[in-house]
Amino acid sequence: MNFRERFISYAYLIRLDKPIGTLLLLWPTLWALWLASSGVPNLSILLIFIIGTFLMRSAGCAINDYADRDFDRHVKRTQGRPVTSGKISGKEAIAVAGSLAFIAFLLIQPLNIFTKQLSVLALLVAFIYPFTKRFFAMPQAILGIAFGFGIPMAYAAILDFIPLEAWILFVGNIFWAIAYDTAYAMVDRDDDLRLGLRTSAITFGKYDVMAIAMSYGVLFISQLWVAQLASLSNYFLLGWFAALACAVYHLKLVSTRNGDDCFKAFRHNNWLGGFLFLGIVLGLSLN
Repeated sequence: MNFRERFISYAYLIRLDKPIGTLLLLWPTLWALWLASSGVPNLSILLIFIIGTFLMRSAGCAINDYADRDFDRHVKRTQGRPVTSGKISGKEAIAVAGSLAFIAFLLIQPLNIFTKQLSVLALLVAFIYPFTKRFFAMPQAILGIAFGFGIPMAYAAILDFIPLEAWILFVGNIFWAIAYDTAYAMVDRDDDLRLGLRTSAITFGKYDVMAIAMSYGVLFISQLWVAQLASLSNYFLLGWFAALACAVYHLKLVSTRNGDDCFKAFRHNNWLGGFLFLGIVLGLSLN
């Protein structure tokens, strides 16, 4: 394999072709940065978190492909991934994940000690998550913790403590992850059952759509609670209602239980997260 082919394989390993994961990780971090800084985040801190989000998501993808290398080859949608197809070795995937995580850790050195301590926990959860599909009935909840760690880290970086609103935002994000990743898991449910893996789509069974709706409900209630605690203006509701419309659209899609529709609902969550961010920006800036 020449240099160009190897470069392309590494790009696929860290999902450069699929930015949706980075965006789903970034939106909650941006919510927290804007709320913690009252709408005026420090530019250097903002850049550190944006770049760190990309690095950690890429590291997570690499370790995920290593963890699933023996399963991905049996699923049509994933059998072409670099590790399971043999284009990149398992050791290389681990090296990529470790290198990216180390760079991310170097990136946060200008931040306070509290944020660095939290980053160790964030790294631990991110590296454990891919293996939970073997034994935990709700790995999507672990994903939500991993994808939401930017929230307490953002508050810690700016305030050096974590207020109640941050934890409410964090819990809401966990339920958001359960919602969108259950839709994603519905795409591969038959394959996961055959391989003996565990996902929320399997755990919820025929109540999958109801569970997604309830998870969205927790997200939207948590956002209203945070808006009240942060004294956001009513302009926040413009983004909140737009995000709610997205959720209704997603529920319409997943109710078909068609793989393409479920995957479309998953990808469209980028808009939901973006609208909630817009609401926070408006609620802080237009008082």
